Amino acid sequence: MGVVTTSSEQVSGFPLVLPRGRPLVHADLEATPDDGHRYELVDGTLIVSPAPRRLHQRAVVQLVMLLSEGCPDHLEVLVAPFDVTLAEDTVLQPDVLVCRRADLSDRDLPAAPVLAVEVLSPSTRRIDLTLKRSRFEAAGCQSYWAVDPDEPSITAWQLHKGEYVEVAHVTGEDTLSISDPYPVTIRPNELVR
Repeated sequence: MGVVTTSSEQVSGFPLVLPRGRPLVHADLEATPDDGHRYELVDGTLIVSPAPRRLHQRAVVQLVMLLSEGCPDHLEVLVAPFDVTLAEDTVLQPDVLVCRRADLSDRDLPAAPVLAVEVLSPSTRRIDLTLKRSRFEAAGCQSYWAVDPDEPSITAWQLHKGEYVEVAHVTGEDTLSISDPYPVTIRPNELVR
């Protein structure tokens, strides 16, 4: 699991000076170093994740290529690090996201994406499957996927009446065929070859 902090301390040898006595906000993230770690906020608490391993990055690259193939012009596929500002105290960076071009600013996505994808790592699995998933659900992100590159598998949830409902879980050579936010077909094994 990532390091969670709300005070001044050192992260990866860099002094990280953050305000004390109050939840952190989006503007506070500007104090974080550019050191290969991912810095996110959940309800004002800083979450620091280490640089991902090679298998994780391979899955991210393959997902971006597959999602980009059929992406309609009004949507865009982006990869972390890129801030998704769900609230002033909640700024997430999904591994891969699909969003409406009209919702983007030059600096961040100040709205829920239409799809957020997390590639699970030993250090982030619990955060991705609980905290981040619940924040995207509450923000109205219509689709959330968790990719496990070790199994390999993909679990997909779709927003239904304000709650995520699992619509698919595929492993290995099985095929994920999803039509929302646009038609996509993926085999988990393809992501880690």
